[in-house]
Amino acid sequence: MKKVSFYAPEDIRVEEAPVPVPGPGEVVVKNKVTLTCGTDVKTYKRGYRYEPPFSMGHEASGIVEAVGEGVTKFKKGDRVVAHNSAPCGKCYYCKKGLQSMCPDLIQNQFKNGAYAQYQLIPKPIVEQNMFHMPDSMSYKQAALLEPLSCALYGTANVPIELGDTVCVNGCGPIGLMFIRMCYLRGARVIACDLSDVRLNLAKKLGAQEVINIKDVEDQAQAVKDLTEDGRGVDAAIEAAGIPEVWSIAMNMARPGGFVLCFGGTKKGLTVPVDTTKLHYEQITIKGVFHTTPVHVNAAFEMLKMNAISADDFVQNEYQIEDIEKAILEHASGAVIKNAIVYPED
Repeated sequence: MKKVSFYAPEDIRVEEAPVPVPGPGEVVVKNKVTLTCGTDVKTYKRGYRYEPPFSMGHEASGIVEAVGEGVTKFKKGDRVVAHNSAPCGKCYYCKKGLQSMCPDLIQNQFKNGAYAQYQLIPKPIVEQNMFHMPDSMSYKQAALLEPLSCALYGTANVPIELGDTVCVNGCGPIGLMFIRMCYLRGARVIACDLSDVRLNLAKKLGAQEVINIKDVEDQAQAVKDLTEDGRGVDAAIEAAGIPEVWSIAMNMARPGGFVLCFGGTKKGLTVPVDTTKLHYEQITIKGVFHTTPVHVNAAFEMLKMNAISADDFVQNEYQIEDIEKAILEHASGAVIKNAIVYPED
């Protein structure tokens, strides 16, 4: 089979590899669609936490090719979508309800690679975070499971009341999903980005106000000017993965407001915090990573309900040989996501 491997920043290769064989509890899926992601862009440009070479891709759906011993829920030919991770359910963090901090979750993430014709799904994921697709669900729609589950988990950590004003900073795929989820929770949403394409989609998904940050000198003040008495937003969400945007989000929250830092930044970076504002204005700043099985299941249900649509999020199709082109187009902001599609043998 063909698969994509990362060797160094701006050095990814399409290689030949053996089709995986499932062990006990495992499933091999013949991928139909893999979607590009902001994490793929960051990995391509600067690497990731693993030592290269390593496989890439984590948003895919397809058809079961083979099942390992003990698997009874799935069989060859089933249309399925699997998340890219699953917690152990036994460690300290899982018992504390912090499944996204589970060490096993990291070990089960990304390593098998969704940019491939066939993908091995580990036993913990098969047991917790793999689903049968309804006949009416497209492969592209199903492949949105991972990012939507992350947006759901992030949104669930934001204390949103009906009628609150929330600003989402960064309208990439995750940011757009945050906008949609905040809107569905009854918030008035302000969206900030530098792409008119993304801001137009933000409006479609529920943003009442949009700000192109190229048109303003002070992004935080421009957002505050859209709030009553200029007090700031009830909650500010950072979905860009840029330290400067973390700081901007902190400066647009009202006294007593909430700041969610969701976009992952390059390792080793720091963000200055105005301690006077943090203390005297009682700002809450929270970092949130990844997702949990509860929110993966919720995301699958919302995809079945068409709370978001692949028609809005996925633009162009590429063969696996054109993976670099697909990722670079995603990085340019000209599209929200691209799809790698795998034709029949």
